[in-house]
Amino acid sequence: MSHSHKKQAQTELEQIGIKEGAYKSPKLKYLRENSILSFNAAAKFPIDFIEFDVQVTRDNCPVIFHDNFIVTQEKGVIIETRVTDLTLADFLCFGPQKEHGKAGKPLFRKTKDGKMLAWIVEKDGPLCTLQEVFDKVEQSIGFNIELKFDDEMFYKHEQLNHILRVILQVVTESECAKNRPIIFSSFHPDAAILMRKLQDRYPVFFLTKGGSGSELHVDTRRNSVEEAIKLCLEGGLQGIVCEVKTILSSLDAIPKIKNSNLQLFTYGQLNNVAEVVHLQRWMGMNGVIVDLVQEITEALSG
Repeated sequence: MSHSHKKQAQTELEQIGIKEGAYKSPKLKYLRENSILSFNAAAKFPIDFIEFDVQVTRDNCPVIFHDNFIVTQEKGVIIETRVTDLTLADFLCFGPQKEHGKAGKPLFRKTKDGKMLAWIVEKDGPLCTLQEVFDKVEQSIGFNIELKFDDEMFYKHEQLNHILRVILQVVTESECAKNRPIIFSSFHPDAAILMRKLQDRYPVFFLTKGGSGSELHVDTRRNSVEEAIKLCLEGGLQGIVCEVKTILSSLDAIPKIKNSNLQLFTYGQLNNVAEVVHLQRWMGMNGVIVDLVQEITEALSG
């Protein structure tokens, strides 16, 4: 795969993306994900896009943050607050501050086993808004904007419509968005379909685990590749972003998706293994989303 121009689309593996800007390398163990600092660090490598989660604050500002809850500690007590319940000013009080010498509220993160640990990294940057990402991230890098919704909440159509319109307003009105490749994606079926109805300029992809693992959703549209294909075709979506384990355990899914004229990207921990990405290149995958951007891009260019 040629990298004569680092953002050039490829014929075999067309897109390499980095998940949530979580840039990791042997030289720099970790940059906090979802920061301008991490996005621009990742942009130095031969990738096509960065993938990040967008949520909308209580006062209608799209911000970049992965988890549904933001966690801090006050007087020894752990406090969890839903991101969408915060105002923009409240949200920006967490973590490093733009104002020199000013300390923000410490950030904590919950581990898979439920422990709360201080979120400490070697290099850090302030939390940011969607507008700032458009303004400050290297212009030739594409954005895969994940429309983030809480699986534990029910959203009325009016809520989804409002949230998506707020996000779309930033995208359509930003001067820095005009020539930037943009994809919308979401695990929420109705949000993905509605975003497609609200605009037809940018592709919309449906995110799915495709039935991998033991977790099944009440919404059956999220439980199989077949349902994902059906959703995309009925909703006019352009592609599927699927957990790589699902694809590798059911290779017949690839021709089904391709024959439906849908693009196929994958995500998941296995995409941090160079051999797995090489295999997907051979299989004709349209794109892969990785965490270990340096290791994977070096392996593909070697």
